[in-house]
Amino acid sequence: MTRSGPALAWETLLDLGPGSDPGSDPGSAPAPLRDRLERAIRDAVHSGRLPPGAGLPPSRTLAETLGVSRWVVTETYGQLVAEGFLEATVGSGTRVPAGGRHPLAPPGVDEVRAADGEPGAVPPRAEYRRPRLDLGPGVPDLRHVPRARWAGAVRRALDRLPDAEFTVVDRLGHPLARTAVADYLSRSRRAIVAPDDVVITHGATDGMAGVVAGLRAAGHTALLVEDPSWSRLREIAAAAGVTPVPVPVDASGIDVDALVDAAERTGARAALITPAHQFPLGAALSPARREAIVRWARDVDGLLIEDDYDAEFRYDRRPIAALQGLAPEHVVLVGSLSKSMAQAFGLGWAVMPRVLRERVPLVERSRPSTLDQVALAEFITAGDLERHLRAARGRFRRRRAALLTALERELPALEVTGIAAGMHAVLQLPPGVEAAAVRRAAAGEEIAVSDLTGYRASASMPNVEALVLGYGNLSDAVIDEAVARLAGVIRSLS
Repeated sequence: MTRSGPALAWETLLDLGPGSDPGSDPGSAPAPLRDRLERAIRDAVHSGRLPPGAGLPPSRTLAETLGVSRWVVTETYGQLVAEGFLEATVGSGTRVPAGGRHPLAPPGVDEVRAADGEPGAVPPRAEYRRPRLDLGPGVPDLRHVPRARWAGAVRRALDRLPDAEFTVVDRLGHPLARTAVADYLSRSRRAIVAPDDVVITHGATDGMAGVVAGLRAAGHTALLVEDPSWSRLREIAAAAGVTPVPVPVDASGIDVDALVDAAERTGARAALITPAHQFPLGAALSPARREAIVRWARDVDGLLIEDDYDAEFRYDRRPIAALQGLAPEHVVLVGSLSKSMAQAFGLGWAVMPRVLRERVPLVERSRPSTLDQVALAEFITAGDLERHLRAARGRFRRRRAALLTALERELPALEVTGIAAGMHAVLQLPPGVEAAAVRRAAAGEEIAVSDLTGYRASASMPNVEALVLGYGNLSDAVIDEAVARLAGVIRSLS
């Protein structure tokens, strides 16, 4: 598919990086802008973000967008055209050569990028393949995983680790990782946290498993949960012998009055909540309810498990501070890299103050490797995590706007709900149309969508026929096509 240059978000598609060449020493001199732009264009072509036939913007336009001189762009274009990496035609501008695998692509590129649907590519194993029109929620932008920066963090971790530490995995986490996470959460989430309060985990599910096992050991038998909500964390609680108790959610977050009633009825003194951006309804917990739920936790000497889902991605204002900062003695803050970077990193954290750890002891659990933990510390302290998040926020903000525009054009009568945050929105369906039927039909069209009903915690709650549409891993170039084809599916079932 040929796309004109200005339709793409060039300032994020062509990441000029921090200024040093990959693999160079952290203190080395910045690479020249021309070299960085040339490398960024090569990377975009190799990765498939610039597909065969894609047009690049005029040199003046790209220079203004990237904040560089026009000379930098013209020199870069000239070099890549001379190499045959790009082609330039009078009247047609500069573009990626059309047709199949790029002649200068490195070996293995076709196999790595097969999921993007490039002609002639060998598809990956079925379990790793995602639909080309990926509107599935909960998946970040896999085309922008910060591979080079993470590799640099791993190299620095290898250089930094003493020989003796290659034989030890700290039970609660390596001190460097715990310190880096504590500093990051204090700075970005306004959490009240010291390094000793941090436990390094394999991710949110691993952190949750440790917390509920500790709750069960301390005598808890019930856990208040949002309805609807992500089922995996509820399943972890149930497997540990802690029964999930559903509490309804509305446009202001979890209904705290209903939570208090459910607590009195069941004796529950712990609740699992997503105050920053509720999944899947997309609400933020209102200020009044934030105060009310903290007051409840203090009154009953209870525990709030704060799943910090999507907290980094807010587009209409700065991210709201973590609830943990209001009552650190009654809140466990659980987070991970799964949604901000990718699940494959297998790293997360749980903030649990010492007094709470003593009252709700952690069971012995395996920890991520020492090397991965120190790499996480290096990644955070070098500013790479926050640099990645800033770029991701810009991409997701623009992608969300494009998705809403396409939905308004194709399905103007249907309501889209959820605050300007995260990587998903909720599309209400017409009367008589079942979300499950749309999901099945869409799958046949190579469109991934999710059914809101699948996240319900109780069959007694009112059912709403709606789709949960993710845009984290949706290519900018196919947003219009994805929405148009989904609209066709919905109209065919109306």
